[in-house]
Amino acid sequence: MSGEGLWAIRSIVAVPCIILIVVLLREWHQVDALWRRIRKQPILALGLLACGLMLAAQIRVFGWAPVYGRGLQVALGYFLLPLVLVVVGRVLYRDRLAWWQWLAAGVAAIGVVAEIIRVGGISWETLLVALGYPVYFVVRRSLGLNNFGGTVGEQVIVLPLAIYFIVAEIVDGRALRENPSIWWLGPIIGVVASLALLLYLIASKLLPLSTFGLLSYLEPALLMIAALMLGEAIAPEEYATYAAIWIAVLIVVIGGIVQLARSRKPLA
Repeated sequence: MSGEGLWAIRSIVAVPCIILIVVLLREWHQVDALWRRIRKQPILALGLLACGLMLAAQIRVFGWAPVYGRGLQVALGYFLLPLVLVVVGRVLYRDRLAWWQWLAAGVAAIGVVAEIIRVGGISWETLLVALGYPVYFVVRRSLGLNNFGGTVGEQVIVLPLAIYFIVAEIVDGRALRENPSIWWLGPIIGVVASLALLLYLIASKLLPLSTFGLLSYLEPALLMIAALMLGEAIAPEEYATYAAIWIAVLIVVIGGIVQLARSRKPLA
């Protein structure tokens, strides 16, 4: 089955699960508020659609990459993402950066430049993640969609596209004949993804923001491990790039831990 088909199954199953999650968390009032805003400003639906499509592209690539031998490129994008967000926060929102954040961004930049010099560019998968998500977050924030209402709206508004891809797969028939287990594996993936989202949302509400931010590095680390287990390998000429990125990640993690410890230190 194509990557679009897998994304479609996951999305169709995920929508009722996400709605249930929002109801259980007693945040449905945010969905009502979004609906009222769209009725007053119908143009907002276009922004919601743009956010939904951007998120769908990221989810599609995340699921497709390890299967087709591009997991390391996507993992590299996720390692770069927090560093790019640091720069975006500074440029667009005038966030104040600690010296170690500047250092991490600089070291990561060295790795990126080394890769550009080596191959003449960065893979599109890495760029999609590292640059696509910041655009998504900025648009989402500027439109006031960075809440549970926006989460539900993004999933629902791309549902017709997901249904189209499912119908196309059924009409084509080849993927289902070659691998009929897709019909039960796809929904399981959707449920598991929804459970992961539930835990993600709960963690975002219960954990300090700094701790929550540090945990974001678990996802690309696990993706990288999965890619290596599936047979991908880091070529010797890529060592410099990955070393620079990992050093930058360690700087951010250590700096974040120290900052978190200081913030929790009781005042004398």
